Amino acid sequence: MYLSVISVKPLADYKLLIKFENEEEKVFDVSPYLNIGKFTELKDISLFNSVTVKFDSIEWPNHLDIDPEILYERSVKVETQYITNRSN
Repeated sequence: MYLSVISVKPLADYKLLIKFENEEEKVFDVSPYLNIGKFTELKDISLFNSVTVKFDSIEWPNHLDIDPEILYERSVKVETQYITNRSN
């Protein structure tokens, strides 16, 4: 069983702020994937920033996606204070 993604927001340095159905917010670092196959296309920051939620996970317009289990397992939990202060 996996947790569905309910929102995603691109951050600096090829990171994504992801909120899961359990209300947990985590940061996933996409940069390790940027030299692998079609993921190299995400080096285009405008393409990277166009990520959306689709079918319980995330997807870019070039049809790249990442399994929600991978997103959850390989992301880092974000402290509430960081989330609140990141826009300051």
